[in-house]
Amino acid sequence: MIEDYKNKGLLLLKKGQKGMIHAVFSRFGLILLLLILQVLFLFSIFQWFEEFLPHIFGGAVVLTFIMVIYLLNSKMNPTAKITWLIVIMLLPVFGVLLFLYTQSDIGHRILKARINYIITASKECIPQQEEVRQHLTKENPGVAALAHYMHRSGCHPVFENTAVTYFPLGEDKFEEMLKQLEAAKHFIFMEYFIVDEGLMWGRVLEILAKKAAQGVEVRVMYDGSCEFALLPRDYPRRLRALGIKCKVFAHVSPFVSTHYNYRDHRKILVIDGHTAFNGGVNLADEYINQKEKFGHWKDTAVMLKGDAVRSFTLMFLQMWGIDEIKEETVDFLSYPAYPVEKAKGYVIPYGDCPLDDDKLGERVYMDILNRSLSYVHIMTPYLILDGEMETALKFAAERGVEVVLVLPGIPDKAIPYALAKTHYASLLESGVKIYEYTPGFVHAKVFVSDQAEAVVGTINLDYRSLYHHFECATYLYRTDCIQEIEADFQSTLAKCRQVTTESVCREKWMVKLVGRLMKAVAPLM
Repeated sequence: MIEDYKNKGLLLLKKGQKGMIHAVFSRFGLILLLLILQVLFLFSIFQWFEEFLPHIFGGAVVLTFIMVIYLLNSKMNPTAKITWLIVIMLLPVFGVLLFLYTQSDIGHRILKARINYIITASKECIPQQEEVRQHLTKENPGVAALAHYMHRSGCHPVFENTAVTYFPLGEDKFEEMLKQLEAAKHFIFMEYFIVDEGLMWGRVLEILAKKAAQGVEVRVMYDGSCEFALLPRDYPRRLRALGIKCKVFAHVSPFVSTHYNYRDHRKILVIDGHTAFNGGVNLADEYINQKEKFGHWKDTAVMLKGDAVRSFTLMFLQMWGIDEIKEETVDFLSYPAYPVEKAKGYVIPYGDCPLDDDKLGERVYMDILNRSLSYVHIMTPYLILDGEMETALKFAAERGVEVVLVLPGIPDKAIPYALAKTHYASLLESGVKIYEYTPGFVHAKVFVSDQAEAVVGTINLDYRSLYHHFECATYLYRTDCIQEIEADFQSTLAKCRQVTTESVCREKWMVKLVGRLMKAVAPLM
């Protein structure tokens, strides 16, 4: 079987059909058509009742009043409240129905039940070592308090004995990733938001096929949004033909559902329980600058070796198991970790689930901002902030902390780019410094503060990452790579143009208009 893996791999590596023609004349064309028909049907209902609108106008006013009172007293994020108030006041009947539809969470109740079950069943798989907790409390009570909150919100213990390597570019991660995959002997777990056919995925897939033929357990999971434009619908079957287990998170289906809001945006690679990769880099050629897309692509990642890898193993198995039968539990103990001794610092891998009440990704960022004394340096591709995060950024700057944001110079999406600029004037007024990466697009998600702590992961500063996506990241305290992360930030900053109050005023009127109009519905995007 080992001898013929290349022939199978070559067959599999042939480009799948994709593009506009394939989208229109395929199963996905039918799905898209059905979705459009359902939306048109919903609108047609209101047209059928058009002749009765004068009679129910009074009822609509009362309904709007009731919904306004309800929203003002709800636990919803204040920025989201404003958005829904605007929608309901402009479109009383349709707005209320849309609100009730989205809040009912039709389409993912089963998903939520499965996730809650599997997280509850596996939350004790990695107990917090009391000795490590005590060491951290003695060294920094503030960080220890954050670690306590992170462990409370899920199975995210703090670890020592973990060596961390930082990669300032996707190319650097890719090179090391290939070496580590070649050395795999027991299992390979891969979970990525985007998988696209090309040089990067082709090289990885050849190794996966070879390892599967050698008896290594290989599992691959990617988000269902890939099925529309990037991969053929039958791709899991083609991978299974190579001995690779494959799952797609949240297949695209022909039914309108709130389920589409919740995407698996995580990027996790675990090898043999001793090595894990995390960061912003997906499995597509633009992430390693083999294909130019919005100029030079700036991305980052980390590699972990040691105790903390256990958390990424568990996170992968939790997500893998959400579509299994309810009685199954995570077989975590079958995949041990191998500690690395004499590694400095503390590491906390963590995941953020949109189906619970803990906005872990946002709160970790805010905690860093609130505890910072000297600086907080941030790289993010998107800046679509709620009131709390914007206040945290501004308050840190107003306290005298150097808060610097590095954003893309060449955007990948026009509307998020316009929305980001709506925050510029307010942030600059408080002393936040903003820079744009002139060579191209920044896809990195990095926080680094006071030469002591950092976060590298998948979590953007926008509503999708902070509220709607499954995300993951690696929190670092006093690890050796902190200085490298800060050095990379400074190197990136040298290639940026600074945003000033004057440059904000000179921005194109169309960008300003789009940003201000879309800000009203930003939480719904």
